[in-house]
Amino acid sequence: MSTAVEKILSRASGKEVTAGEIVEAEIDVFMIHDPMGALVEDALNEIGAEVIYPEKVVAIQDHFIPAKDIESAILSMRLRQFHRRYNFGAYYEVGKGGICHVILPEEGHVVPGDVVVGTDSHTPTSGALGAFAVGIGATEMAAAMALGKLWFKVPPTVLIRGEGRFKEYVHAKDLILKVISTIGTDGANYKVLEFDGPAIRQLEMDERFVLTNMSVEAGAKTGFISPDDVTMNYLSNRARRPPRPTYSDKGSFEEELQFDVNSLEPLVALPHSPANVKPASEIDEEIDQAFIGSCTGGRLNDLKAAVKILRGRKISERVRLIVIPGSRKVYREALKMGLIDSLLESGAAIGPPSCGPCLGAHLGVLGPGEVAISSSNRNFRGRMGHPDSKVYLASPSTVAASALVGRITDPREVVS
Repeated sequence: MSTAVEKILSRASGKEVTAGEIVEAEIDVFMIHDPMGALVEDALNEIGAEVIYPEKVVAIQDHFIPAKDIESAILSMRLRQFHRRYNFGAYYEVGKGGICHVILPEEGHVVPGDVVVGTDSHTPTSGALGAFAVGIGATEMAAAMALGKLWFKVPPTVLIRGEGRFKEYVHAKDLILKVISTIGTDGANYKVLEFDGPAIRQLEMDERFVLTNMSVEAGAKTGFISPDDVTMNYLSNRARRPPRPTYSDKGSFEEELQFDVNSLEPLVALPHSPANVKPASEIDEEIDQAFIGSCTGGRLNDLKAAVKILRGRKISERVRLIVIPGSRKVYREALKMGLIDSLLESGAAIGPPSCGPCLGAHLGVLGPGEVAISSSNRNFRGRMGHPDSKVYLASPSTVAASALVGRITDPREVVS
């Protein structure tokens, strides 16, 4: 009996492997972005190595774009030069791409069965497509690019089984916050969180990406969802290579945990941890800023969820609502559907596709004492700005409802 990840790493290493073994696995996709590209190139130069498979590299400008200062302009310039030196397989310039974790799946760079490495901790997002996707550092990436492979300790897999059906205004974000609050921020250290069950299979890809992305916040090496019809339909006009679907054998999991989404309600992670979770209905906190965007809240379904709450209504005068589509394609589709116009009418400020305020980079940095509710994935102290600011995490529906009222609000309270 083997897990899906064990099977993927067995193929990539050319031998049958099990959890706990050390393997050297061939890499299918290398992802680098503007904060780390220069560091990767510096590490390559230091060891006197070259990129062996430039056609497998995807380079994306996404964190500090458009450049907010001289330092970010230099980082962006260095990534641009790195690409020109090697002619990478894909390069996404400012205005032509978006957030790396949105672009990799959206543009078909990842298919089931792949081994993916990226210079960002939320690279496991692509695990929702049935890939083994992990975040690594700049020196590791340099070594992987030079050799075409990287060593891994094969992680065990914990099954998160979702039972029941999601209720209206309850999202994948609420489920993953429930999971993290249950097992803790170190509950899945160097393990795979594999999601399955009736509740998971009803989710569209936009929602599934949230689960694998935020597996990292429970300490996981990666998140994984085995391919099904939803996956294959999503990839039908995107995939750049034939998929290699891989599935876990029954009984191969280290542990199985069950969550009933029938009883799930809109949840919020309080400062300063994704595991510090309470129902939105139990929190009484005024907000200064609401943010809908990032790799866990900037996809088309997220904007639809926000507009469902906000259409024809104005946000609170005490609140600034910042909305940043996750990619150029999401932005254009939202324009065609009238979502952007609805958001503007409600009082939102729309930013260019980028990470923006998620990491306190720009386009919505918080001042001392300010409070924000965000559809992003982390709320560590100082994450979105001043160390004395506070960040609450929630689904786009809860963020939109809170922007309307001016304080953290259960979305069901504004639509009833």
